[in-house]
Amino acid sequence: MYLLGSVCAESKTGSAINETQKAIGSTQELEVSRIRFVVSLLAYIVCAAMKSTGHVVFFAPRREKPNASYLHLPSLPVVCKGFSTPLRAARLLIRLPGAFRARRGAVIFDDLRAIQLRHGFLPKAELEGLSQRTQTPLYQIHSVASFYPHFHLAPPPKAEIRVCADMSCHLNGACELRADLERCFANSRPEDVQIRDVSCLGRCDHAPAISINDHIFTDVTAAHAEEIARSAIRGEEVQEPHPEQARIACKADPYIDGEKYVVARKLIQSKAWDDVLAQLKAAELKGMGGAGFPTNVKWDLVRKQPDPVRYIVCNADESEPGTIKDRFIMTNLPHLLIEGMIIAGLVTGAKRGILYIRHEYHLQEEILGEEIRRCYRAGLLGKKILGSDLDYDLEVFVSPGGYICGEESALIEAIEGHRAEPRNKPPFPGQIGLWQKPTVINNVETFINVPQILARGIDWFVAQGAGGTRGLKFVGVSGHVTRPGIFEVPMGVPMREVIFDHAGGIRGGRQLKAFAPSGPSSGYLPAPMIDVRLDFKALAEAGSMLGSGAVVVCDDTTCMLDMALNAVRFYRNESCGKCVPCRVGSQKMADMLARWTQGGVAESQYRADLALLDELSQAMSLTSICGLGQIAPAPIQSVLKHFRAEVDAHVLKSQCPSGICFTAASRAGEAQRVGIRP
Repeated sequence: MYLLGSVCAESKTGSAINETQKAIGSTQELEVSRIRFVVSLLAYIVCAAMKSTGHVVFFAPRREKPNASYLHLPSLPVVCKGFSTPLRAARLLIRLPGAFRARRGAVIFDDLRAIQLRHGFLPKAELEGLSQRTQTPLYQIHSVASFYPHFHLAPPPKAEIRVCADMSCHLNGACELRADLERCFANSRPEDVQIRDVSCLGRCDHAPAISINDHIFTDVTAAHAEEIARSAIRGEEVQEPHPEQARIACKADPYIDGEKYVVARKLIQSKAWDDVLAQLKAAELKGMGGAGFPTNVKWDLVRKQPDPVRYIVCNADESEPGTIKDRFIMTNLPHLLIEGMIIAGLVTGAKRGILYIRHEYHLQEEILGEEIRRCYRAGLLGKKILGSDLDYDLEVFVSPGGYICGEESALIEAIEGHRAEPRNKPPFPGQIGLWQKPTVINNVETFINVPQILARGIDWFVAQGAGGTRGLKFVGVSGHVTRPGIFEVPMGVPMREVIFDHAGGIRGGRQLKAFAPSGPSSGYLPAPMIDVRLDFKALAEAGSMLGSGAVVVCDDTTCMLDMALNAVRFYRNESCGKCVPCRVGSQKMADMLARWTQGGVAESQYRADLALLDELSQAMSLTSICGLGQIAPAPIQSVLKHFRAEVDAHVLKSQCPSGICFTAASRAGEAQRVGIRP
């Protein structure tokens, strides 16, 4: 077998390429660019048997593929008979209906979930049967199933206990909880119970959290967790609690007492797309997922693309430790989120939207599903919405798991049914996104801001901010605070007001030591910087970032080196492994920090470590493909900047000022952890 382009010596293949080039030269300009793009990405393998069969044999592309979807779709046979040239096959792929192609990505996950629901894991025979039914190569199915932590390739124990080990839960006794559970089940058989760490479960305001057989429990004690686990061992069904809660009225909702979707209804009648973009520009609405990119620019870019097939994607995969605001929004403002996505589709000309939600958000998935069904019944979604000539469909896509899925291009790969590995950029999703089509990807909070601005006006939006900023901001506050939770505050308020007025201050009468403005990616700021304002510019000037608004608070009993190690381990565990700087660099950084927490490092070695850390941080920031590897050094760099004396005490004096790092529990080492499997 040979890669196309490396077998020009083969006369038949060479002639096929020449024929392709001639054919492309005679097509219209738009089709030329599209077919050239597909043909240039023909990373499939051409079988040498092509000489005798006259057929093109398709396989999935190489792992190091460019920004291309698989040319072999699950819906196509492995051998595509009747295609004498790659050009004809490429044309077929281009002409496949966009909605059909996009849905195929979800099918593989639906099938895998169904198999796991029946058997508890993914048996080899079932995967082989799935391969035969869908005519998808078995290795392609296995590469997906083996990547995501949601899927089991071997029978799991009767009680699989996963203890959240990240930031907020770490600050609230997760290590002690896991140790207690290990003692409780010390004499249990491996087939009965297994205890492992897991990355953030999205319940930071109710830490510590655990998952037992994929059901999440919060504010748990060891005794409570043991009771649930033992019931699972006895064969009893584990039920995740969903207490009834009334919807919380939010200032951001323009429809508190009236008819909903008013903005969308008016826009369908007026079709004033330019006016929407002008208002978003005047309001200076930025992306609320962390990057802060102007929303109007992103939408206008997609709108102006020549390709008529476009997509709207909502990124509701908030998986970074401490990030919980979108969970609150989807619970209490589902109509605003859906209206924002409808407006985005109308303005950009997209006919389909996909709401990508993390799989731990079962309740929110149900809430959004019901709201979407309500919109279909009301004629706000579907064909010829509200009797117009406009079409727009919307569906929920449940993530197969993994923090890396929050990266926009990795999210696209997951929707397409692949491993969630980020793409190289450029091109950006606004030009070549889902299924190689122009795609708007925005965060939950960004979408809900759009109806607010259009319903109430720019002046109202500007007036909601403080200190010269604009709009409202949802922030999740967790860690060592009296009232952890999600709060709706004016953008630009001082962090002191968020932590002390809304979250009730530091619990137990302790003193504030540090806080992370946006989870581990923002690094840690010391207590004297508590008056920094909650906005993009102020936090950037402070050496941090607004990010996703995940405020994690540390009191004066916290070891900051331990927190840096916890954050770096999270990034290491969630690295997809695609690029070397992130895969190797995060492991090297975690090993170095673990050694520092153990003390006994010679001063000369410490100086060498610091130099290596700087070099490693720079290399990761400059050369990692996506933001995960680029931001992984932030926690330890901020700790070295603001808490250097504390680090020095560990390394040079074997002393932990907080009394955490030299205990028996600390020296026991890191527990086995559930996460992405690169």
